[in-house]
Amino acid sequence: MDCLSETTLTATYRTQGPIITSLLDTDWYKVTMMQGVHHKYPNASVTWEFRSRNAEDLEPYIDEIREQIDYLASVRLAPEESAYLSTFPYMSPDFIRFLELFRFRPEYVDVYMEECELCIVIDGPWSHSILFEIVILAIISEVRNRSLYPDVTIDQAVRQLRHKMELLRSQYTEEQLAGFNLADFGTRRRLSQPVHEAIVEVLLKEFPGNFVGTSNVDIARRHDICPMGTMAHEWVMAHQQLGSRLIDSQRTALEAWVQEYRGYLGIALTDTITLDAFLRDFDLYFAKLFDGLRHDSGDPLVFAEKCIRHYESLGIDPMTKTLIFSDALTFDKAMSIKTALDGRIRTSFGIGTNLTCDVPGVKPMNIVLKMVSCNGQPVAKISDEPGKTMSRDSGYVNYLKSVFGVQH
Repeated sequence: MDCLSETTLTATYRTQGPIITSLLDTDWYKVTMMQGVHHKYPNASVTWEFRSRNAEDLEPYIDEIREQIDYLASVRLAPEESAYLSTFPYMSPDFIRFLELFRFRPEYVDVYMEECELCIVIDGPWSHSILFEIVILAIISEVRNRSLYPDVTIDQAVRQLRHKMELLRSQYTEEQLAGFNLADFGTRRRLSQPVHEAIVEVLLKEFPGNFVGTSNVDIARRHDICPMGTMAHEWVMAHQQLGSRLIDSQRTALEAWVQEYRGYLGIALTDTITLDAFLRDFDLYFAKLFDGLRHDSGDPLVFAEKCIRHYESLGIDPMTKTLIFSDALTFDKAMSIKTALDGRIRTSFGIGTNLTCDVPGVKPMNIVLKMVSCNGQPVAKISDEPGKTMSRDSGYVNYLKSVFGVQH
């Protein structure tokens, strides 16, 4: 553990005061989407709802969760963080100034119990509520973990990671591991912030040829690592109610992204209304403009085959494009995908929970906070994995399916 920084050696959990101490302790795609919202949809209002996919009683933690959300009101963008954002050519000065003035508004968040389930509803302007998702999930995860697993140490998490890296190196040759691009996507369901940072530091120092970055902006800034991420489902979902015809909403979302970033951040998310519906909208224009696609549900190799065939049908060499995989990955699963696709299309892998909350004896949470309405009207995600479909309006889901020809 002597290779790790002083900050990560202090404690497994932040037992006193706020868990979230930096405005940038979030995923990069929240910041990039926030800029798009700030510029294009400053008056949009949205509602988010929390869902736990674990059969677990979270009521014992409700008071501490509320307290941690209240702490968010004191979080500010620090001058050094503002300077960091200005180093990215696609981060506009007016948006950075907006972030300097930005304050979390805990009054937008309602936390309560209903029928023995923890309920969290966020309701407010999109540009002022967008940053709540990741930090609230990280808060819930850490509050729960330090109650259930108070004796877990950073050293245990680091030993587990090193064990996995050793197994990987014993199973694959250096040639096979070449081109295995791995990023940390583990903010929202991490064991704790100190464990998260320790994991990233080990990857940075001990897996240098393969570790390509982290989605966590705060950790990326302080360790001079590339922040990873572009858009999330909410960007496409919100466009279902932002003025265009519903059938055109995916194209509108992609076009708005292109206009905002002008060639930067060129990875598109595919499974907001299933991959098949996405590919019907992802024509030659978008296929040439975007650098690649991200997989987040369904069979990854089925996804890859469809994407490869789609590029080929458009006359595009798949080897000029990248597929990013980010659905419940482990090292073994990622390497099996890479091996299957070597020489056919470029790949990269974002691993989340299996990096930042993988300790023997610890059961990670499976929690989400998803947008359910925009401008007072329902929105929905119809995933390639039915269990990941998210909406509170089944009638709207059925309508969305009918419009896009979704069968399941």
